[in-house]
Amino acid sequence: MKNVFVGNMSFQTTEGDLREMFEPFGEIARVNVITDRDTGRARGFAFVEMTNDEEAAKAIAALNGKEVGGRALNVNEARPKAERSDSRGGGYGGGGNRSGGRGQRW
Repeated sequence: MKNVFVGNMSFQTTEGDLREMFEPFGEIARVNVITDRDTGRARGFAFVEMTNDEEAAKAIAALNGKEVGGRALNVNEARPKAERSDSRGGGYGGGGNRSGGRGQRW
């Protein structure tokens, strides 16, 4: 199973459009067009999960740079989502000398 990232998509590109593009290369397990949670509009990228790694590699090679809807697609193997720290203040943050040094005001 290989997860493929598809970026620089036209905002009008649909799940059906992506299936049509990827089906000639092999079996598709899932297509996920990423949308804005507030507006529901497409954000211009998606993930296509293919069942066979070799077929996914062929799709990447064939579709990367292909112009669709006036935009050159960026197609590559999806990387795992990077961990982000909680920017809302939860959890523990690092930094600072908190050894109780003399004269420091916290």
